[in-house]
Amino acid sequence: MGTASTLRTSVRSMFLRPSLAVFLLCVVTASCSAPQNCEDVQKTCSVIACNTPGRDGRDGPKGEKGEPGEGLRGLQGPPGKLGPPGIQGPPGIPGPKGPKGDQGDCSAVEATLARLEQEMRSLKSELDRVKNLQSFSLGKKNGKKWYVTNREKMPFVQAKSLCAQHQATIATPKNAEENQAIQNVANDSAFLGITDMQTEGQFMYVTGGRITYSNWKTNEPNNHGSGEDCVILLKEGIWNDVSCSSSYLVVCEFPA
Repeated sequence: MGTASTLRTSVRSMFLRPSLAVFLLCVVTASCSAPQNCEDVQKTCSVIACNTPGRDGRDGPKGEKGEPGEGLRGLQGPPGKLGPPGIQGPPGIPGPKGPKGDQGDCSAVEATLARLEQEMRSLKSELDRVKNLQSFSLGKKNGKKWYVTNREKMPFVQAKSLCAQHQATIATPKNAEENQAIQNVANDSAFLGITDMQTEGQFMYVTGGRITYSNWKTNEPNNHGSGEDCVILLKEGIWNDVSCSSSYLVVCEFPA
């Protein structure tokens, strides 16, 4: 009797346990239908698996660069923009001295020099001829000076300016020979490049310095009327002081 009762109880337990297991599985499945509660269930119920997929995990670290592929490479891209110039470096060490070059051909240069020398001689001869013509027709030469006149008469200031325009000065004798040469060219009363404009009685060359030669007429210079600051060469070859505003012949002096 007791044995039969125990057997029935065991059989009843075997039928009840599977039903209870199925019931619990359904309850857990139903409770995991919402993703927000599934994790809680997994924490409290590690035995029962949740069939709802979990969220994505974090990205892992970047892997190393792989080897280039074996296929064809693409075309090279255009060059980038030119960068700013760099700092200039220090000068380099001078290189070794090169070998001596071959001697140049001087024949062409020598021929050119010979031609130029011939032309210079020809020009000098022509210049001498022109000077002789000038001496004969226009003026006279004495030492290293030429004396030329255009036969015009004008005040001293204009006479001085006329000679300066031709890179000359008013004729200024510094010895008896030059005085004679100017007299021969002028053959009339002509201004000389001598005045006492700065200091009365102290006659100076217009080019600077006190006179070193003179050929005054008797009782001259006398500064007649307190206005005779210029000097003329008279037709006789002697000097006289006159007013600079008077007009006399112009004789210009050129270096020979």
